[in-house]
Formats: sequence, C-alpha cells, structure tokens
Amino acid sequence: MLYLTFDDGPDPRWTPSVLAVLAKHKAHATFFEVGVAARRSPDLVASVRKAGHGVGNHSMTHPSLTKLSAAGVASEISQADKFIGGSACMRPPYGAVNKSVRNQIAAEGKRMVLWDVDTNDWQLPGADVIASRVIEGAKPGAIVLMHDGGGKRSQTIAALDTVLTRLGTAGWRFERLPNC
Repeated sequence: MLYLTFDDGPDPRWTPSVLAVLAKHKAHATFFEVGVAARRSPDLVASVRKAGHGVGNHSMTHPSLTKLSAAGVASEISQADKFIGGSACMRPPYGAVNKSVRNQIAAEGKRMVLWDVDTNDWQLPGADVIASRVIEGAKPGAIVLMHDGGGKRSQTIAALDTVLTRLGTAGWRFERLPNC
C-alpha cells in the first residue's frame, strides 16, 4: 500500500488530469487543498470527493504557519474548511511545523499529516526523475508528496502514470489516507 497525496489544488487545469490518471489505474489518493483554490473551483472539490479520493486541509492561503499566531493558524484552518467541506486531516504548507502549530492543529480537531517521500515535483526536475523518486521511495504505508496545483504540473501527471503502471504491475495498491 502506498498513499499518494497531492497539494496546492484544486487547479482547473491540472486536477482533472490527475483525476483521470488515477481513474485509469483504479487508484485513489488524498488531495490537500488550499481554501482560496477550493473557493474558486468548488466543482473540483466535489469531483475529487465523488471519485472516492480523500480531501485534506492545506490552509486557506498557504502561509508558513510557524510565522502566525495561534489565532492566525486557527483562522487559516477554519477558513479553508469552509471551502473544502471540512476534513479530519491537515497538512501544514511547506511542512513547516513547531510545537505551537502542532498544538493548534490538534486544538482544531485535526490530525497532522506530513510525508515520507518528497518528489520535489514543484522544482520541475522532469517526469522520469519524479517517477524514480516515488518508485525508489516506495515502502509499505509510505506517504508520497506531489502537487496538483501551484504551477505547471504536466511532469507530475506524466510521472504519475509511470508510477501507477510500474508499481501497479508489481502489486502495489494506492488508497486514500485513512480518516481523511
């Protein structure tokens, strides 16, 4: 079992392509959505859920939460929930956490979810590099970080198809994160 996750969407250009590749391979994932993007594309939030994928909170405006007060962190989480439809899971932007952020995420009733495999796909290293990072990092239960928003994602989509083909043939399953 491998858990694929996608951050920074939903994006009207890239999220439908990610959903199509996942559907092609009968795979599921979890999308950590940014509130401002969800506000612009509520239909995509609904499409993600309807396809059986998980939706997690990735803040309202994607700030580094470690630079905010506890009230600021709470506001980022609660505002995003309004547009993503709520979630039990929260991924802090940039993976930036400290004790205060951890405590506030818990106070908001969320489980913090980070990752085990960072593809660094946002750096646009090429589809082959992104795919190899996932394949080489694949361990049972690992959480993989990719992106469906925040920039050009054609390399991520090509890499996703490669990953699902190669690992799927090897017997890997791809599910949404439990309780997200």
